Amino acid sequence: MIGAIAGDMIGSPYEGRPIKSKTFPLFAENSFFTDDTVLTVAVADALLHNESYDSVFRRYGRKYPNAGYGRSFIQWFQSDDAGPYNSLGNGAAMRVAPIGWFCDSLEAVMQEARKSAEVTHNHPQGIKGAQAVAAAVFLARKNENFQVIRSTLVNQFGYDLGRCLKDIRPKYRHDVTCQGSVPEAIIAFLESTNFEDAVRNAVSLGGDSDTQAAIAGAIAEAYYGGVPSDIKKQVFTRIDKNLQQVVNTFAKQHMITSPIRSFWRNLLK
Repeated sequence: MIGAIAGDMIGSPYEGRPIKSKTFPLFAENSFFTDDTVLTVAVADALLHNESYDSVFRRYGRKYPNAGYGRSFIQWFQSDDAGPYNSLGNGAAMRVAPIGWFCDSLEAVMQEARKSAEVTHNHPQGIKGAQAVAAAVFLARKNENFQVIRSTLVNQFGYDLGRCLKDIRPKYRHDVTCQGSVPEAIIAFLESTNFEDAVRNAVSLGGDSDTQAAIAGAIAEAYYGGVPSDIKKQVFTRIDKNLQQVVNTFAKQHMITSPIRSFWRNLLK
């Protein structure tokens, strides 16, 4: 979850101002959290307290009304009784990372990811995007390698994960659909060598930078055994005490990572 927030912040300056390079300041003065962070924390909060996703999403949306949500989501959380709006956008995928840590089996991850998505994003593509990201986080924290993660996601969701960033990057454009952004964000992780590299890969696509970096960062955190301490420090200086408390509580209860894992991952490549 901290990896998703870090990716969101690192990608935020390039939302609408795309770059096609991995060379950029990791944190800038205008690196801030957006709706990706707010709703990721909301998912964690709902899991911690066994609350319904719709009520928690509405509460967080109203508490952080200017985080950069899409128009449909704004209309939804401002209403007390609006139903899902058949979205295939990547909003369901950007917020789902805590589920990959919370659940104890891939089947449970798939079911819970569906629940988290369908209160708003009940289009099949919206649900699939959320399930794919949550599954990737789960597999990564279970120490599966790139090959297993790739093949599982290809077989389960039909995403084309055999492409390379160098081939995607030149013609890739901003795309907020799940089918047009989630596979590319996963590929950014699959081509990475460490946490920071995964996030830089995602931003360098020049697309929906904060969301794709949040997705790549979420998976990379699980795979590499956590978020580097210098990046984590930057994250916590940019979120308020309410968000910090939920993040810390969830991390202590559900996010057990090994700081040695990153060393061994790189050594065995």
